[in-house]
Amino acid sequence: MKLIKTTEAVGHVLCHDMTQIIPGVTKDAVFRKGHVVREEDIPVLLSIGKDHLYVWEKDETKYHEDEAADILRQLCQNAHMKATPPKEGKVELIAEEDGLFLVDEERLFQINSLGEMMIATRHGNFPVKKGDKLAGTRIIPLVIEKEKMEEARKAAGETPILSLLPYKNKKAGIVTTGNEVFYGRIQDKFGPVIREKLSEFGAEVMGQTIMNDDPEKITAAINDWLSQGADFVVCTGGMSVDPDDTTPTAIKNTGAEIVSYGAPVLPGAMFLLAYTGDGRPIVGLPGCVMYAKRTIFDLVLPKIMADVEIGREDLARLGRGGLCLGCDTCVFPNCGFGK
Repeated sequence: MKLIKTTEAVGHVLCHDMTQIIPGVTKDAVFRKGHVVREEDIPVLLSIGKDHLYVWEKDETKYHEDEAADILRQLCQNAHMKATPPKEGKVELIAEEDGLFLVDEERLFQINSLGEMMIATRHGNFPVKKGDKLAGTRIIPLVIEKEKMEEARKAAGETPILSLLPYKNKKAGIVTTGNEVFYGRIQDKFGPVIREKLSEFGAEVMGQTIMNDDPEKITAAINDWLSQGADFVVCTGGMSVDPDDTTPTAIKNTGAEIVSYGAPVLPGAMFLLAYTGDGRPIVGLPGCVMYAKRTIFDLVLPKIMADVEIGREDLARLGRGGLCLGCDTCVFPNCGFGK
C-alpha cells in the first residue's frame, strides 16, 4: 500500500472498504476494496473524512486484510457452520444446526497471542441455536505478512479449532422416587419440568415410572428403561443424604460406574452421574431442578444430547462460574453461569 492525497487518487485501486456512517440510516461501505477511484468519487470520499487514501501496491509478501481474515476463518470453520463474506477485514461464522459448541481454548490462545490478528468466539461447552453467531475473525492492520499467517496455521494445527456437535435423536426414561409421591400424598412436580427440559433438545420421553423409596425397586425401574432401549435415564428425587433417600444406592446397584456424586454447582450440588457398561448415562437430579430456573442439569444435558462423555474432571471444572445468581430475568446461556 501507499498513502496518497484523495484529490490525487483518480485511477488508483482502493485496498480496503470505505465506510459511510449516517446515524439511523446506514453504516456500510460506500466503496469496496478493488474499486477504481473516479473523478466523481472524490467529493464523496472527502465527505466521509478521507483526505488521504491507502491504495494498493502489489506485494507478494503480504496479504490484504480480507484475505488474511479468511485464512483465520479456515482455521476455525468446521462442519455445521457457514461463513459470511469478508467485509472490512472481518469474517463471521454462523451456526447451521442446533448443537453443542466447543472451542479449543489453548489453540485459540496461541493464535491470538501472535498479534496483528484476532479470533473472538462465544463460550464453548454451551448450546447454540441455528443462526447463532459463533465467532468472528479479523486482521488488525490493513495488510499482514504472509509469514505471520503461516505462524497462525502452525499454531492451529491440522484440525479446526471450533466444533459444533448437533444433538442426537435420543430416548429417555424417567424414574421418579419418593414415598410422598408414590402414595399420592403430594403431586409429582418433577416430571413436567424434566419433560420440558428434554423437549428443548428434541429428546423423546419414553415414559415415567414413579417408585417408593425401596432401592431394589428403583434399581429395577432404571434397568427396565435401559432394557427397553432408553439412551439415558433421568432419576428424580431421593438424592440427599437422608436415610430415606435411596436413589444413589439404587443407581450404584445397577452396576453402572459412578462418575461423581456431587458437583461444585449451585443449584445442583447433590447431582449424580453414572455410565452403564455400554456408555449410557444415568443421572440423579436433586430437588432444586424441580423449582430453580437453571441448574446443574442445564449444564450437563447439552453434552449428553451431543454424545459428549462427561468425566469427573469436567464436573470439577464447573466450580468457576458454577454459582447461578438467580437473576429476575434469566438470560441463560448468555450469562456467567457455568462459564
